Formats: sequence, structure tokens, C-alpha cells
Amino acid sequence: MHHPGPPRVTTVGRPVELAPRAPERDATYRWRVLDAPEESAVAVGSGPVAHLAPDVPGTYRLELDAPDGRHEQTVRAFPDDRRPATMAVPAADLEPASPDEVSVIGPFNDRLVGRDRPRRVGDDYALDVDLPPGTHPFGFAPHDDLAEQVRGEVEVPGPGRPRVRLDARVGQENSDELVVVADAEPAPDAEEATLSVEFLFDGRDALEPGDCEVDGDSLRVPVETLREFDSSEPVRVHAVAVQTTTESGESSVRHSVLDTLVVESGGTGDETGSGLAGFAVSRPGDAPEWAHHATVYEVFVRSFVGETPDPTFDELARRVPYLESLGVDCLWLTPILESHTTHGYHVTDYFETASDLGTRGDFEALVDRCHDAGIRVVFDLVINHTSRDHPAFQFHSTGVPGYEDHYARVPEREDPSEVDWGGPGAAEHYFNWTRIPNLNYDSPAVRSWMLDVVSEWAAVVDGFRCDVAWGVPHGFWKEVRERVKADDPDFLLLDETIPRDPAYHETEFDAHYDTTLYGSLRDVGAGEKPATAVLDAVADARWHGFPDDAVQLRYIENHDEERYRSEVGEDALRAAAAATFTLPGAPMIYYGQETGVEAQRGTMRWYDADTDLVEFHRRLSRLRDAHEVLRVGDVELVPASVAPAGNGGVESDRVVAFARDDGTDRLVVVLNFAGAPTTVELGAEVEGTDLLTGERVDAGGAAGGDGRARVTVADAAVLRAAGDSSH
Repeated sequence: MHHPGPPRVTTVGRPVELAPRAPERDATYRWRVLDAPEESAVAVGSGPVAHLAPDVPGTYRLELDAPDGRHEQTVRAFPDDRRPATMAVPAADLEPASPDEVSVIGPFNDRLVGRDRPRRVGDDYALDVDLPPGTHPFGFAPHDDLAEQVRGEVEVPGPGRPRVRLDARVGQENSDELVVVADAEPAPDAEEATLSVEFLFDGRDALEPGDCEVDGDSLRVPVETLREFDSSEPVRVHAVAVQTTTESGESSVRHSVLDTLVVESGGTGDETGSGLAGFAVSRPGDAPEWAHHATVYEVFVRSFVGETPDPTFDELARRVPYLESLGVDCLWLTPILESHTTHGYHVTDYFETASDLGTRGDFEALVDRCHDAGIRVVFDLVINHTSRDHPAFQFHSTGVPGYEDHYARVPEREDPSEVDWGGPGAAEHYFNWTRIPNLNYDSPAVRSWMLDVVSEWAAVVDGFRCDVAWGVPHGFWKEVRERVKADDPDFLLLDETIPRDPAYHETEFDAHYDTTLYGSLRDVGAGEKPATAVLDAVADARWHGFPDDAVQLRYIENHDEERYRSEVGEDALRAAAAATFTLPGAPMIYYGQETGVEAQRGTMRWYDADTDLVEFHRRLSRLRDAHEVLRVGDVELVPASVAPAGNGGVESDRVVAFARDDGTDRLVVVLNFAGAPTTVELGAEVEGTDLLTGERVDAGGAAGGDGRARVTVADAAVLRAAGDSSH
């Protein structure tokens, strides 16, 4: 079916890309607007992929004329939640560059070097932007050199985003009725907000508004109505929470990520507790259960095996026992496809493994070896761009028929100075990535090609880490999710979206880079923020509207970032690593983090590894596996300060303590970023044995009988709350 998929939600001023699914390369597709708000003058182009830019709030209905018939698509546009803001850095930090030699790398500038240039405002270079509420990082790059960026943040006032979750049950008074309930909650800082729920219907389904009754936060459907529909087709219900707040007489509207519930024939109704016999109810946007608690290990494939052996799939397979010893559940391999680069992100053939690594059979043998060890394998999917050495780009560049539309081109602009890296008509690329031109997802041929790539490798591995996910349209990722999950509901989709964005969780990705915690751990380690910023970072996901089901990948370094110990120093490394294992989410170890590798993509240290650091990571993994509360428990700040005696000059802001509590078990975690044994006074009673090391750490017990305990912590300690007899 070419139907473009589920309803879409956006805000005025943010375009939505709409495209036929399973596109045929040479077929004809036409879009038209069926209905729009009365004040709207919106239109869509004539191509197979439409870009709808809502100009007023309201509901838009579009029709796609495709080879298999006509399909309707709904787009709900809410008021623009962006507000004026200014990104600025001191001009002195960018000298000797002038404003027209400075690229702005920041939110909503499409990551195109030269697209935005700042102006001189007094002693600063500045650029005016419109951004939604929140903290937005940016960089100013003198002479378009990304390596020399001067970074900053801009704060935009306003409330966070609401959330909504759909569940289904049989009506208490009428067992012949399915009730879908939307549990909506406002952002943490918008408790006085007016909250409402809107249900949206899917153009692929027979269910229409007239078939059900909507009453506030619930939707009721007679079971007989469901039975009348084609039993082979699911019924999808979508909902979005709408939060309205008023500040200084002005109202602000923010909406949640769209949530989805699917009802299908079959099942007993017991699987999800709906009690609806003859129907199965599922939540297609939820992450697989295993992903919530997995320990992930990222391998840079051409550096991991060490100095002497050639990096091959066979050599990687020989090191699986080492991964087992670390308690690894999921192995993420950097790209293994044919490429002319050592990192592999410049793909030249999507259907062949890199010749220096081995054959496809060798790769599949590595996957099988990992599976035998209980380790899932995640494949690095690179489909925002290809190498310029890929034959498709060479054909595109030389005008070979059939490849004209495969790559995005630099558009004409009113001000030619906005783009200085190739000019109109040149192949488009992000940043200074001149060797990797962007694919054109307005082309059905490209979409079909990349869907073939997805199908090819989804059959071999257990998940995709999607490179430059922010550069590929949302609609395409939604189609990818439905495809891979239809064959394997436990398949993992991890996005590289920097900074993280909850929109990519909307029936797209299961897991997300936790860019907020990553940045906070760097700042805390460098002494630029207090250690309590770690907990602020964890709470940030809720403020941004991420559902509880979204898996946050907790990491301190990866192949694109400087090593933590190189940038921050060794003192805080262990505390930072411990944070990733003792907070909720999926902890990740970047190869060599645990052995002392200092270069970003340096050779793995096998013969001269920091064995104490390796064992520290093993203990973290074992501890997390042994105590379920560290995987599922709530997080609660515990007051902590450096005790006056024997603190060695360590300040209290280098220490943070928090409790993990699941109702049956309660542990207290203490992190010391100072890198020296420190006596910490806790606002909680704890037992004196560190569960991480098995050693006694109490330093005098309770102080003054007020329930405050003293413990000595070098880097991290995990303690059982006093009186907790659950274990």
C-alpha cells in the first residue's frame, strides 16, 4: 500500500514531509489539499513528495493519488511555540574573523555551513533566531572551521512539553465496548496549565469519528463495530495532549508527542490487560523490553582488535568472550559496509561488507557468535548520505539518466551570500562534510533504494543505530519502523539526533542519545557545574516531553567525541562512568573507555590495559545486573555534603547522592567527581558496606543521631538504605 502513514502533528512554521510508502520508482503520484483552516492559503507542490508548511493552526486534510488508489493524510498544526532569541558570543573570541567569515552552527539552520552569518552587535557577534522553550546549544565557527567553534547556549523561557499515554480496557458497565483512555500530564513546570486531549484517526483504517464516541480523555468503540471491519487490518487510535499556559496575559500552547494504540483481531485480551476477548491490543511506539536495561558496547571496528592483527570479522569474533566478561548485552559496530575510509561512514556499496573486514558470511558468523553469547548486534545504518565515490553520485554528477534526482542540490536563495560552499545547483552537504553529499528523499527512487538497504540488513542483525538521523525525514523513519517491527518486534532503533528530540520517538525510534547527560557529565567533571547537575539532566527528558518508554542511551564518550579522560581528566572518569550505570536508561561503554585508551579512535589497549579500570566497569555491570532497582527504580536526590574533617580540600559541589527506589528495594548511590577519597555526610541512614566493592566505607556512622551517615567515597559507592530488609 502506498498510503503515506499515520497522522502527523506539527506547529505553524514547521513543514511536514509527506510521501507515498513503498514507492515505485517510475510511478505517478499527485498530492492535493482536500481541506484546510479557513484562513489558510497553504498549497503543496506537484512532486511525489509533498512539503506542507501550515500557515495557521488547525487540521489539514490531504489526498494522495497513487497507483493503488487515493489515500488521505491528516496533519494537525498547533500554534507556533517558538519565541525570539539571540545567539551571541564575544567578537574577541572569534578574531581575526569578520562576521561574513563566521558560520553559525546551531538549531534550525539546517547544519549548512555558510547558511547563517552573524552580525556585529557591540562587542559580540549575534544572530537572531526563533526557538521553542528550552536550552539550545550552538557554535560560531570562524572561517567556517568547525574544529575552532566557540560554543554557547541560549535560554528560551517557557514551559516544557506535556505527555500522553494511551491504554485500552473493556468498559466497566458495558463489556461490549472498548474504551481507549488517554492519560495526559502537563510539563513539570506547567502544573496550572489547561490540559486537553485530541484523538486523531488513521486514513489507512476503517475506523472513523462517526464510529466511536469521544468524551474528553476517552474514546469508546462498540465491539460490534470493530468486528465489522476487515479482520486482517488493524485499527489504530492516535492521541496528542495539548497544554495551554498563560504568562503575563499571553497564552502559550505546546503539544505532546503523538501516542498510538493498535487493536487487531486475535488474542484473548489478557496480553495487555484490556480484557477484550478476540482482540489484541498493542502499543507500536514502545521500545522492546530488553532495550531498557541493556548494557551497550560500541566498537570502532578497525581499532578494537589491537595493533598486531588485521581488523577482520574473525578477529572481532575472537574477542566476544571479553564482551561477555563485561556483561555486555548489545554490541554496536561502526559501519561494516564497503567504504574508502577507515571509519566507514562514507559508504560506497550498501550491499557488500568492507573487503578488508571479510565476507558477508564472515559477518554473519560474527553475529551468530554474539548471539551464542547472548549479545545482540546493532548495525550502523548510514543513509543520510553516501560517499561521493559511490557510483550513484558519480552517475548523478555526470548526468546519467535515472540518477538526476538522487542527491539534494543547493537551492537558489534571495541572498547569494547565504551559501558559499558550492553555489546553487551544487550537491548539498552538511557542515564541512564535502565528501558525503546528502541523498534526496524527495525522490521515490532514493526512498525505494534505501528501503531495500533496510530490508537487506534488518534480516541479519538485531537493530540499527541510525547515523545523522536528524537529516532523514520523519516520514521515512516511520516507514522504516513499521517494516522492521513487522518482522521482529524486538528490533532496536537508536537515533543519532543531536541534541536529542522527542519528535523522533513518535513511532520512529526506541532509544536516543542522551546528549543532556553527556554534556552535564563533561561539565561536572571539568568543575564547571555542581555534581547535582547530573540529576537535573535526568529530569530534563521529562521536561522535554519524552515518554517514560523512551530509552535514553547514557554515555560519556563515543567515536565522535573526545575521550572523557583526555578532555576532562582521569579524576572524574570513574564517577562519570558510574553515573551511566546507576541511573535509569541503557549504559554504554565506548571501547577503550574501560582500558585507558586516550585517542578518540585509538588502538585498543590489550597488552597494557588499565586493569583496575576494566575491573571497575565489570563491577558496575555486575552490580546493575544484580539489583533490579538500579534498572527500574525512581531517582530521588539525597542531601550530601563533604564532611568537615578529612576532606582534603574537596568542595561539596563535587559530590552528589541519590536514591534508587522501586517500592521494595532502596539503594543510595554516592558519586565523587573529585578523584580523591572523601568523607561524605549523607542525609539518609545507610548500611556501611559498599555493594560495588564489598568493602566497608562507613566513617563514624550516624552523626548526632539525626539519621545522617558518614561514608568515605573515592569515586562511587552504592549502599543499601538502613533498615531495608528486602535483600
